[in-house]
Formats: sequence, structure tokens, C-alpha cells
Amino acid sequence: MFNKKKVLAIIPARGGSKRLPKKNILPLSGKPLIAWTIEAAKQSKIIDRAVVSTEDANIAKISIECGADIPFVRPDDLAGDAVSTIDVVLHLLKELENENDYYDYVILLQPTSPLRTNYHIDDAFEMMDSKNAKTIVSVCLTEHHPLWCNTLPEDKSMECFIDRDLHNKRSQDLEKYYRLNGAIYICETKLLQTEKTFITSSDCYAFIMPQEVSIDIDNRIDFNLAKLLLNEL
Repeated sequence: MFNKKKVLAIIPARGGSKRLPKKNILPLSGKPLIAWTIEAAKQSKIIDRAVVSTEDANIAKISIECGADIPFVRPDDLAGDAVSTIDVVLHLLKELENENDYYDYVILLQPTSPLRTNYHIDDAFEMMDSKNAKTIVSVCLTEHHPLWCNTLPEDKSMECFIDRDLHNKRSQDLEKYYRLNGAIYICETKLLQTEKTFITSSDCYAFIMPQEVSIDIDNRIDFNLAKLLLNEL
């Protein structure tokens, strides 16, 4: 519980994945990918219940074996490539509320962030308390400074690629930029249902995580990098 209020962890894990097939249950350093997130949620001092939303029978079986709840199978119309995560979260909350199962806070934990631990989760809630926040979203420093990036014209000319004021500057002399790392999203349930986003219009704060634990697995390169970092840790 968080300040005597109930906390629900939602772990979305559909079966289809084009870039890395069956990625949510691929073996990573001795356990299925999704197991790392389920274990982090179960080991948290704050989370009351960890629920996996999936339409896939194998993911459901492995998730239950790892200690997560599967209150229902996700409907097929919420399992396609075009379905947003927030639609999955709001659907799950509605289904639980139909069973008179209510929660004051929701934390979204994507299984593609296996290096996020229960300590990160609990620290994020501590920050939520200290900031009196309604929403916490995890971020990390960008690996490559965005001011060194741009689109290219058809002729591939670099004439306007980078602002000329930046030509002789070092990246470490530029202002720090952060990116969403996909590891932790926390929000008051009622606010989430109203605004339909975890990045709410007010009282939303960034929880900064190190780059080395901010891997968000989308392809084989990400997966291999996560394996290497887990072995080192």
C-alpha cells in the first residue's frame, strides 16, 4: 500500500511482436523476459497486486507461474499492433471495477524493461510522496544528444544539419536532455481515467534512472545488450 491506499501494478504483454517474435517470454539470463518485471512487482513494498494483461496462453501460463494474476484474457480487439497501452490499462481497470475491485493508484510496468527492480519502484513511490505528486514517469539521460540529430533532404546535404553555433561545441558542454525510458509510470487511478494518459497536465514529475538500467527491449540488439548488462550486474 502507498499511504494506506491500494496500488495495482499492470504488466501489459501481448503475444504478437514483429521485430522480436515472442519477446515477452524469451529466456533472458535464466528466466523469461516477463519474469524480471513480475518479480520486481512482487518484491515491491508498495504494490498490492500485480496483474498481467495478455491474450496469449503461453504468456498467461508463465506469468501465473511467476506469481502474477491473470483475472481475464485480454480480448483480441485489444491485442493488435495499433492498440495503445492506455486503452489496455483503462480496459483492465474497468473490468476489475465491474468485479468491485478498486485501486487508488496504478503503476504501469512494461515487461521490456527487465533491469528495473523493486528498489526503483519503491524509490519512485517515495518521490511521489515527497513531491506530493499525482503522477511519476521514469526517464534517463539521452544516449545521444538530440542537437546532433536532424532529418536529411533527398540529396543528403549536411548544409543545415546542425546549427552552426554548435559546430565547435562538445556534447558535455550542452544542456542535459532526458528521454522516457518506459520503465515506470505511476498515476492516481481517477486522474488516469479522466485524462487517459500517464503524463498528466499537472503534478507530474520525472523519476531519473541510470542509463545502464534503462534498456527498453524492442529488437534483438536491445535484447542482447540487456543480457550483457544483467550478466555484469
